[in-house]
Amino acid sequence: MLIFNQFIGKDAKVQEPFEQRVAQVRHLIEEADYVLIGAGAGLSAAVGLTYSGEAFEREFRPWIERYHIKDLYTSSFYPFPTEEEKWAYWARHIWYARFRPEAMPLYKALLELVRGKDYFVLTTNVDAQFEKAGFEKARIFATQGDYAYFQPASGYPKKLYYNEEMVMRMLDATTDCCIPTELVPRVPETGKPLAPNLRSDDTFVEDVYWHEQAYRYCQFRDKASAHKLLLLEFGVGFNTPGIIRFPFERLAAENDDTTLVRFNRDYPQLAFPQLKRYVVFQETLDVELLERLK
Repeated sequence: MLIFNQFIGKDAKVQEPFEQRVAQVRHLIEEADYVLIGAGAGLSAAVGLTYSGEAFEREFRPWIERYHIKDLYTSSFYPFPTEEEKWAYWARHIWYARFRPEAMPLYKALLELVRGKDYFVLTTNVDAQFEKAGFEKARIFATQGDYAYFQPASGYPKKLYYNEEMVMRMLDATTDCCIPTELVPRVPETGKPLAPNLRSDDTFVEDVYWHEQAYRYCQFRDKASAHKLLLLEFGVGFNTPGIIRFPFERLAAENDDTTLVRFNRDYPQLAFPQLKRYVVFQETLDVELLERLK
């Protein structure tokens, strides 16, 4: 008989021993009819894809010295004085976060964990690590965008432009934290400004494909919730809890055959006290941990 964590609160602590929780989740994976993965920034951070640190300081040294930026998150809002300076920065930012990294082993291990299962991925990450690791693209809903695309800065038309070639041209032409004016990206049809496809305000473009994936996610969720559904939640905090964290808890609270397994070092607590089928890992998330769950 499986025994699940039943705790709530800011200072909640893991109750069951590690080996017992591993055995619980191993059994849950074996028995699940469907697996829904929810992934936030903490999952990419666990593999070293962070917005600060030694690699950031090495790659962005000229921008750190000139503009005193401290990390990729806060520098995303920096008021660069010219479009040429702004896009010199953003080209490097997009390359660094999206095109530079190969598929990380932890993501590959996660794919192996759910191989053979009917799965779907809901993620707020924009680095496409799931796709790079081999997850089926049709089974991934990246709600907040993808750095590999530009969109009209105004939000219209609702169209995206694959940007790898543009990013690399800007990167190669960057001199003294600046690109040539002719390389500033613009909407091909109108000449109006482009922007990264990253949700930051109501200009975010949800194109036809975005809506297709939203529909696929809803269809999967509704179908799976009537069966044995396992929710695997990785590194989801409270930046945008309404996308993954709270909906996952609600699913597990409302459906007797749904279990939430949360991997979160800093925020293990529950918002839904009626949730009973719940296992939490605050241990370091790495390949070894996932392999023990197989």
